[in-house]
Amino acid sequence: MSEKGDVDLTGAKQNTGVWLVKVPKYLAQQWAKASGRGEVGKLRISKNQGKAEVAFTLNEELTTLDSKGEKTSIVHVPREHPFTMQTVGGQTLAVFTETSSDKIALEGVVVQRAECRPAVSENYMRLKKLQIEASSKPMRLSQQLDKAVTTNYKPVANHANNLEYEKKKKEEGKRARADKQQVLDMLFSAFEKHQYYNIKDLVDITKQPVIYLKEILRDIGIYNVKGTHKNTWELKPEYRHYQGEEKSE
Repeated sequence: MSEKGDVDLTGAKQNTGVWLVKVPKYLAQQWAKASGRGEVGKLRISKNQGKAEVAFTLNEELTTLDSKGEKTSIVHVPREHPFTMQTVGGQTLAVFTETSSDKIALEGVVVQRAECRPAVSENYMRLKKLQIEASSKPMRLSQQLDKAVTTNYKPVANHANNLEYEKKKKEEGKRARADKQQVLDMLFSAFEKHQYYNIKDLVDITKQPVIYLKEILRDIGIYNVKGTHKNTWELKPEYRHYQGEEKSE
């Protein structure tokens, strides 16, 4: 930042409006691979019954994702990403840039917030499965020793890490809220196996507070209040991708 703290407010004078969009981590990583002019895809904005519909299509050459593991395989990330539009909510948000000469410029004021989500498809499910497998791998591995350990360790009643964890657990309550995208990943993975779940089972699967979980479920799911599957949740039609017999239900 410059020593004088001068800020170019041209963007404010021109009343430039910008969008603040949250994108999946893998999508940002694929964008970084773009070459040449840096074109990463196309954004489509249309209207349906007076309501704006926005979707992003990733360039086909950026869909290949190399997976690293015991078996090297090629995974294709989803191309289609519909937007979930959100209001700014009374907040005043702005975007600034800083040049190599330490000059600060106001690019514009945020007038629209949105979340870029992948359309549920076979590629998306394959990607989620890969991510879940990677996250479930143990961080610690056993190792066979060639000789006996001679270093003496003094036992303690409770390690500092355990004490810190217990303290954090008490402060945050029994169930701490996870990132929304992480919860969505767990829900999509669960609904890939079964079509219907009651809220208790989903709480056990996601380990999330009931109120927070229901907020997310309202975005992607339907709550059945009558019929054979009364008091259960299922995915909205646009998110459904079941396996085997589940498709015929």
